[in-house]
Amino acid sequence: MINKLISKIEKTQAPIVVGLDPMMKFVPEYIQKKAFAEFGETLEGAAEAIWQYNKGIVDAICDLVPAVKPQIAMYEQFGIPGLMAFKKTVDYCKEKGLVVIGDIKRGDIGSTSEAYAVGHVGKVSVGKNSFYGFDEDFVTVNPYLGSDGVKPFIKVCAEEKKGIFVLVKTSNPSSGEFQDRICDGKPLYELVGEKVAQWGEELMGDSYSYVGAVVGATYPEQGKLLRKVMPKSFILVPGYGAQGGKGADLVHFFNEDGLGAIINSSRGIIAAYQQEAYASYGESGYADASRAAVIAMKEDIRQALESR
Repeated sequence: MINKLISKIEKTQAPIVVGLDPMMKFVPEYIQKKAFAEFGETLEGAAEAIWQYNKGIVDAICDLVPAVKPQIAMYEQFGIPGLMAFKKTVDYCKEKGLVVIGDIKRGDIGSTSEAYAVGHVGKVSVGKNSFYGFDEDFVTVNPYLGSDGVKPFIKVCAEEKKGIFVLVKTSNPSSGEFQDRICDGKPLYELVGEKVAQWGEELMGDSYSYVGAVVGATYPEQGKLLRKVMPKSFILVPGYGAQGGKGADLVHFFNEDGLGAIINSSRGIIAAYQQEAYASYGESGYADASRAAVIAMKEDIRQALESR
């Protein structure tokens, strides 16, 4: 799957992943009204609204980007109907040829970690049959419990030719409370990065590993260091746009081959119509506003990479 992701990045010339993180305040009123008219102001109604909202965005941007990243929490808040909308979104994105990164941030041990891995990137056995659960192409994994929590994902990914992105240095302001702590003379995030590189050696694609890392755009200097620590790991970079990251911050996340990183933007794209720059599109043009935001982001990154 890492080879497919790289191929699609090269084809689209857009190292961009769109975060499909729907919140009801982002969903245009006309979509909400239609969903509520059919299902009422219920969990089912909310799930239908976010599914239709997602569909419009995916239709508008699927030819511009290689991948999407649905954040499962935004669906789980609506219970079982929300999870059904998550699954419909995953399946629809794959139908459109997009690589799907499930932002699930799971991290546990033993059989629990195995169950998470099987449910999201593998097959579960039912009698003589086996079935894909959510069936994402990649998932995000929390490494806090150590190798016991990560190895089950690596095992399933090896079987299915899928991948993971391990949290290394996250974009949130308080990440340093733990991640920046000095251990054996190095910040903890660097030690985690070294482990990611080690895990990645076990699961290589043609030029990059199936084991990637999450490193926030809001920490470009740490990204520069971690790029060297993990030369064969793709870096998923959140924090662009709404969290303050911009193209100029991103150049150190890429290798000399122009690859090695994929930049995420979520609300900066999916709620673009609510921004002043794209307000002229209005609610009815929310998907077109998202497309315009992707084009602007693509140009920002291109200029930054060309000027490095």
